[in-house]
Amino acid sequence: MPDLSVIILTPDSYKTIHKTIHLLSLQSVKSRMEIVIVAPSLEALSPDLSLLNQFEQYRVVQVGKIKSIGSAYAAGVREASAPVVALAEEHSFPKAGWAEAFLEAHHQAWAAVGPVVLNANPYNSISWADLYIAYGRWLEPGEKGSIDHLPGHNSSYKRDILLQYGSALEVMMEAESVMHWDLRSKGYQLCLEPAAQTLHTNFGELSTFLLAQFYSGRQFAASRVENESWPLMRKLFYSSASPLIPAVRLYRILKNLRRGDGSNPLTTVLPALLLGLLVDAAGQLVGFTFGAGDATRILVDLEFHRDQHMGKSSR
Repeated sequence: MPDLSVIILTPDSYKTIHKTIHLLSLQSVKSRMEIVIVAPSLEALSPDLSLLNQFEQYRVVQVGKIKSIGSAYAAGVREASAPVVALAEEHSFPKAGWAEAFLEAHHQAWAAVGPVVLNANPYNSISWADLYIAYGRWLEPGEKGSIDHLPGHNSSYKRDILLQYGSALEVMMEAESVMHWDLRSKGYQLCLEPAAQTLHTNFGELSTFLLAQFYSGRQFAASRVENESWPLMRKLFYSSASPLIPAVRLYRILKNLRRGDGSNPLTTVLPALLLGLLVDAAGQLVGFTFGAGDATRILVDLEFHRDQHMGKSSR
């Protein structure tokens, strides 16, 4: 049996995920890995078997049209056969040693282990703003050890712990930070592993960047309300305090950047960063007040084919 199952989603064909799977085939422990592809159908997938046969094994999970990222990953987790599962993305590219570092860390009692995140398209300020907002907590160089939450869609888990969520797993994986906080409340520990690194592709076009910030914020807030069963007064408190969210998040981002190696740009990024944080806060206000609405559907549309939204200079 494989030691590590890597779960990756495609809304259409194998071509969408080919680059990530090629990089996975270069991992030193590929003979101990299983690739789990979640796709609409095997017929539409048309996989490259010459590449997939280099792994211990592979499987395709057919789910029809992907309508929810959380549900698609949950389907992959349930069909995986390894004791450790790692989530991968078609726009996030693991560096050498990524899989081996995850497996080594999971020899310990960590429930989840996450990577350090680098910028795959560092050629404009919007891309950096997007990275800071989504992954600022886990930028290079990172510090190994216990942490409160990990990079969503890019981290690894002990599969049996995830399966304990039962039918709630789909909802919990829609906004993984909420799931990480829940795991910690149950006594589990999470680990950041700097030896595991991935290059993440970020939005480089202003319109798409702002759209993603609004609906990500809305979905995150709605997930907190639903998964933590908030009473009405708590919802009202967070809704009224939502104008403070940009200041709190900016403070945390700047704090994380000071811990870095000093190579990350900030001055030119600040206008886009502030605008993105304001739009995110507006999305959270709507999420706290009215729920997720159509955020899940819109985020599925934005999740894939990011090479179309990187901006001309990045592309």
